[in-house]
Amino acid sequence: MSRTRLKSRTRMTAGLAVLVLTTGCGAADMTKQASPFANAQGAKTVTLSVQSWVGAQANVAVAQYLLEHELGYRVDTVQVDEVPAWDALSQGRVDAILEDWGHPDQEKRYVEDKNTITPGGELGVTGHIGWYVPTYFAEQHPDVTDWKNLNKYADQLRTAESGGKGQLLDGSPSYVTNDKALVDNLNLDYQVVFAGSEAAQITQIQQFAKEHKPFLTYWYAPQWLFKKVPMTEVKLPAYKDGCDADTTKVACAYPHTPLQKYLNTDFAHSGGKAAAFLKNFNWTTEDQNEVSLMIANDGLSAQEAAKKWVETHEPEWKAWLPS
Repeated sequence: MSRTRLKSRTRMTAGLAVLVLTTGCGAADMTKQASPFANAQGAKTVTLSVQSWVGAQANVAVAQYLLEHELGYRVDTVQVDEVPAWDALSQGRVDAILEDWGHPDQEKRYVEDKNTITPGGELGVTGHIGWYVPTYFAEQHPDVTDWKNLNKYADQLRTAESGGKGQLLDGSPSYVTNDKALVDNLNLDYQVVFAGSEAAQITQIQQFAKEHKPFLTYWYAPQWLFKKVPMTEVKLPAYKDGCDADTTKVACAYPHTPLQKYLNTDFAHSGGKAAAFLKNFNWTTEDQNEVSLMIANDGLSAQEAAKKWVETHEPEWKAWLPS
């Protein structure tokens, strides 16, 4: 495909991913069983894949609320990592993925070759991974936003965990990033340090900001944290198609790409109003961040946040409902 691809944030692993079905009756381990509701003939039930980051949770929460309250469906959600979610979708264990950050290998296998997964259109949100410093530090040292000057600030960005080098803070070790290769190939005096999870990374970033300390971090947009901790992107060498094909030699920035939705092919054809609604579902970065902020910062449950958003954005979601 001609459009640029954003690297997946989750590593492909040999081990089985744990899928969790969330219903009103509790949770079930779906590692060895399919959802009894996904792809069920004649049933007014939809099963959605939900990823661990809050933006993906916001998508599912709003879609679930509208499917239940406007279209009369029962909605179940399955928590599963990005790549295993493609297997689950192909097998009909889930009906839809609402936020995919670009998996060309999976697309070729399931969309082009097997035809078990059907594109559901763009989500309306453009995703981007990059390196960021706090805006207060960028304002004090404007040249830090050019990667060529990062070594100049390595001493200021050193931590106890970075082994005498500057620290580049990443999230979970399971995320796929090019950061170690970038540090090596750009000859930067930095050490990649993993926080352990998105939540742990957020906590560290907030602590740095509270103390007004400088930091350099891998981060991604859209993400609600930018509203609480303003950050400025460091310009890496420009992205060009194919510059990240060999992950050991990559020396370029991450791309920007429109995030995509995917449906199980059988569901896409026979899912009726639910399938039509999910194809129509398309909102903005601002919309997603609004719901994400309510979930992650304001203490609302996903369904409470979805209800609040729906109550104030009727003209927008009305357009998603099938006629």
